[in-house]
Amino acid sequence: MVITLLTTAILFFIRDFLSTSTIALVYLIPVLVSTTLWGLSPGLVSGFSAFLALNYFFTRPYYTFDVLHTQDLIGLAIFFLVVVLTSQLVGRARKNLEAAQARELETTRLYELSVRLVGVNDLPEIAHVLVSQAQETFRARFVRANLSTPAEAPISVATPTDQTAPSGVPDIIQPISAAHRLLGEFHLWRETPLNVSEKQMLQTFVTQTALAMERATLLQAETRAQVLEESDRMKSALLSSVSHELRTPLATIKASITSLLSSEVSWDDAAVREELLAVVDEETDQLNQLVGNLLDMSRLEAGALKPDRNWNVLAEIVESAAGRMRRGLEAHRLLVDVPDNLPLVPVDYYQLQRVFTNLISNSIKYAPAHTDIQILARAEIPQNLSVRVTNQGPPVPAEHLPRIFDKFHRVTNADRVTGTGLGLSICKGIVEAHGGNIWAENLPGGFAFCFTLPLAWNGHPPPALESEIL
Repeated sequence: MVITLLTTAILFFIRDFLSTSTIALVYLIPVLVSTTLWGLSPGLVSGFSAFLALNYFFTRPYYTFDVLHTQDLIGLAIFFLVVVLTSQLVGRARKNLEAAQARELETTRLYELSVRLVGVNDLPEIAHVLVSQAQETFRARFVRANLSTPAEAPISVATPTDQTAPSGVPDIIQPISAAHRLLGEFHLWRETPLNVSEKQMLQTFVTQTALAMERATLLQAETRAQVLEESDRMKSALLSSVSHELRTPLATIKASITSLLSSEVSWDDAAVREELLAVVDEETDQLNQLVGNLLDMSRLEAGALKPDRNWNVLAEIVESAAGRMRRGLEAHRLLVDVPDNLPLVPVDYYQLQRVFTNLISNSIKYAPAHTDIQILARAEIPQNLSVRVTNQGPPVPAEHLPRIFDKFHRVTNADRVTGTGLGLSICKGIVEAHGGNIWAENLPGGFAFCFTLPLAWNGHPPPALESEIL
């Protein structure tokens, strides 16, 4: 209206220099501007005002709405028709533009929500995504999402986090449901009601949230099922292996003790008695090693196997482990190449002894009788200690080498060799707990276990040996 009045004022001073048709064309400008900026209704008002002004100020006789000539009357009628049609066309184009922009905004918001929900499998995080996205999209004063979970406490997330929830009932309450099951509610506090488009967008928001919650719930259920299945498989494998491993030494111990206690047999020969007692001692050591492996594995899985590190002589640890395996080594020759000038190593004495015991035990099981087992150690000063335990056992297929330290993973002669399949896994856990690395590799004439251990401890290098000081 103001633009039409301003145009009339300008045209009034120059009307003697313009024709009526030119003035009518100029009046289309405020009509188009009003319709474009403010919509169809302001455009029609501006057009009607322009029609009256054209008739009153620029059509003879001036300052009256009377029209003397039929030609002028027809011109005014055509002008009014053109104004109405122009306003309709521009208004419709403006509405189409606004609708397209609204659809673009809706699509953008939904795409952003979908992108943020992709890969999110945590229910609190899903609630945070919904609330933050809704806060921005619907320009709400306060937003809160209440999600219910099957096994956990309900989840309530609101933004902004530094603002307390308004008192009273929320302005908008939208249930979140899927498959005829209520998953929660979505609350909005907003100054103005939602329009139809915003209501549809809100419904799509909660639908996407429900789908994300269902996906997260199904994934968690699948994960729990896989964990339970793996746990059951490992439990079955452990019980099967342990029961077999326990039965053999217990039967041997029982037979030896029964023979010693039998009153029907005279044990005058001291050598025979010593042999039976040695068998009991050997099988007891076997049981002790088995129980020790089980305890170490339970501590590893619980994260409780912490090395009690001190500076130790590696040769003493190797000698102690070899002494524990002396009877098993009767059918093999153990070659130890550990230099006397090897630096002290910062390790847990008994844990590293367990590593050597398990590696030697594994070599005894798989290497043919009357073959060599070698332990070689070298210092890569100042970084690492390198140890290699080799035997003349059969090679392991390359695809199984990375998994040889997994629990219960047995490849070569697994059906003919006793064991629980825990020894190498325990070795890996102990070595890595010391900050080292362990691996296995095939050799041209056998098989090798290799591991490295850091020589420095808390940033300090190994202390000098007494022999070096002297």
